[in-house]
Amino acid sequence: MESPKVTYEDFSRIDFRVGTIVRAETYPEARKPAFKIWIDLGPEIGEKKTSAQVTKHYTLELLIGMQVGCVVNFPPRQIGKFMSEVLLLGFPDEEGDVVMIGPKKKVPNGGKLY
Repeated sequence: MESPKVTYEDFSRIDFRVGTIVRAETYPEARKPAFKIWIDLGPEIGEKKTSAQVTKHYTLELLIGMQVGCVVNFPPRQIGKFMSEVLLLGFPDEEGDVVMIGPKKKVPNGGKLY
């Protein structure tokens, strides 16, 4: 199935940024295994939090210091008792588990994807 075509203007309305995970906790109240994650998105945006079902490939210790891609201009979303402020980006592996995306080389937090 082919995706609908979008213009550069459509793409530019989505604010994709890079940030560094500074804190992570288990989220035992979540319906599916998940972590609560706090991401430093640089001085312009600051620290934001999200909930992510990334427990198959990542541990709490492994997450700290990772740079990840996020969408920062979606409206906040209530995930159980936790308010998610950004969307972490990832791709599914062969079994549908999330593999997060981020830069291969360290970049400044808050950098915008283009």
